[in-house]
Amino acid sequence: MRVAVIDCGTNTVRLLIADAESDGTLREVTRTLRFPRLGESVDATGRFDPEALRRTFSVVEQYAAIIADSCVDKVRFVATSAARDVSNKDEFFAGVEARLGVVPDVISGNEEAQLSYMGALSGGPVDADAQVLVVDIGGGSTELVHGSGSGQIRTEVSLDMGSVRIRERFLHHDPPIESEVHAARDFVNGLLDTSPVDLGGISMYIGVAGTVTSLSGMNLGLVAYDRSKVHNSTLCLPEVEALSAHLFAISIAETIAEYPSLQPERAEVICAGALICAELSRRVGLPMTVRETDILDGAALQLVRS
Repeated sequence: MRVAVIDCGTNTVRLLIADAESDGTLREVTRTLRFPRLGESVDATGRFDPEALRRTFSVVEQYAAIIADSCVDKVRFVATSAARDVSNKDEFFAGVEARLGVVPDVISGNEEAQLSYMGALSGGPVDADAQVLVVDIGGGSTELVHGSGSGQIRTEVSLDMGSVRIRERFLHHDPPIESEVHAARDFVNGLLDTSPVDLGGISMYIGVAGTVTSLSGMNLGLVAYDRSKVHNSTLCLPEVEALSAHLFAISIAETIAEYPSLQPERAEVICAGALICAELSRRVGLPMTVRETDILDGAALQLVRS
């Protein structure tokens, strides 16, 4: 069976086409992403901007053509944080269905967390008895999932903090000024203080999705992004803190020039994502294992098993 999953987030729209193997794993056929930034200004307006919708529909058309050429058996379009609360979601739904033939599935924060967890565990060996924390720092939200290495989830939460949301709400200068950074950090820690997910007693700490994979590539000094080098790499707290501090001290243009492995479309918001990552890592107290398998892989596995 061949499946296709599109993950439509606040900042990116990503596509995974994969074949189901006989042992229940996936064999990747195609994986790609674009940056239409569907969630631009959503935090302030509560609506999808017409230009953001146009950009997103253009990406959906491109992906529909790839899927049509790939002999796919099942297709799922997953929409996350940006699509949950907007007032004009019907326009978004109709535009996607017209271009792809599939109605978007706007998943809850808890389901997003569960799919991220499933995807993270699929990326490598994990001791069945391990106390695992999976973190997915997105553009509009951050998912925290605590469970066992065998896949049993104990607690999960989706927090309304992400790289785009934090950048738009707090970090208005380039580079941000000290008072903006303090306000952003206070906001992040306020949400973490009330999170139901216990960040203590963790024996394996896994980070997935674009913020942490980008930070790993930057930390590794990659000239060109290389998924094989990022997957199962580690980010230690001093490394994340140093990256976060440095990103707040330089401009967006300087960030692009200094870190060639970073997609330029992510450069504006990576400082906000690094802040979230640093505050989480400070509380967990373990090096983060960075994995390239995430919600896309989890949704594909779920589609294969349905």
